[in-house]
Amino acid sequence: MLRAGVISTAGLLAASLLSPAHAHHPFGMGDSTNLTALQGLLSGIGHPLLGPDHLLFLLAIALIGLPRPRTWVLPLLAAGLSGSVLSQFILLPDAVAPWAEALVSLTLAAEGLMALIAIPTSLLFPLVALHGFLLGSTIVGAEPTPLATYFLGLLIAQGALLLVVTSWSKALLKLIGAQGQRLSAGIWIGIGMAFAWVALID
Repeated sequence: MLRAGVISTAGLLAASLLSPAHAHHPFGMGDSTNLTALQGLLSGIGHPLLGPDHLLFLLAIALIGLPRPRTWVLPLLAAGLSGSVLSQFILLPDAVAPWAEALVSLTLAAEGLMALIAIPTSLLFPLVALHGFLLGSTIVGAEPTPLATYFLGLLIAQGALLLVVTSWSKALLKLIGAQGQRLSAGIWIGIGMAFAWVALID
């Protein structure tokens, strides 16, 4: 168990050195105005899974210890989609983008604090909406069809991952115990702070 903890810690610390996701489409798709419907769908699926800050945020939900975790899936998806839709009407200036990236990275630290019962878990909803806003801001300027398929891709990717994460949450917390949960919370706080620092100095 100790060896597994050391290996996991080393892996997560290494991940913290990666740069958080920036506002571009995966797979070399170019800018939003040229996306096809299929590219919009693939980009929507890829963004939450290929962006380390977005992926780690979704994975960390398993560590918080939510009551009846499966019941959180639909409300969290709705909050994320609301943030993405809002981003189509409130444009993110280039000068603000690094600060928005840093703020999104700090949501990982917030999840660590939730796992430590230092802040309420209800804050997950605005945090998910913030992630949705940043994910949605990458598709501004797209035609209606790729925009719709992009949002569909976001729902597919995030919904599938949330179902897995919430389904295994209780088993994971039972496996690692209270001490493991506290250790994981500390790691997530460190990763969030590291990502935020990288976003501001990059």
